[in-house]
Amino acid sequence: MISFTEQAVSGIRSLEEDLSNKGKLLRISVEPGGCSGLEYGMSFDVPEKEDDVLESGGLRFLMDSTTLSHLDGSVVDFDDGLNGKGFEIRNPNAKSTCGCGKSFN
Repeated sequence: MISFTEQAVSGIRSLEEDLSNKGKLLRISVEPGGCSGLEYGMSFDVPEKEDDVLESGGLRFLMDSTTLSHLDGSVVDFDDGLNGKGFEIRNPNAKSTCGCGKSFN
């Protein structure tokens, strides 16, 4: 399962309020790409047949079984520091990551 920090939940809740996201759930995905082979994706979407609708930290979100196998045990955080703001996924299953932290292997 994936967990979310309080900062991540707050950041996601503020994005949910955007009118273009009404009726949609957060989708977390893993796709081929990036320097290390796989990269993380986050967007708002409607459920598809192959999706699992999961809940953690009071958030309902979408994820397919392949993504869950890559991200099981991960923590989603939100950083609003001097280097910019954005979501970060701390993945205990990653063997290596690129310098920017956006992709992993």
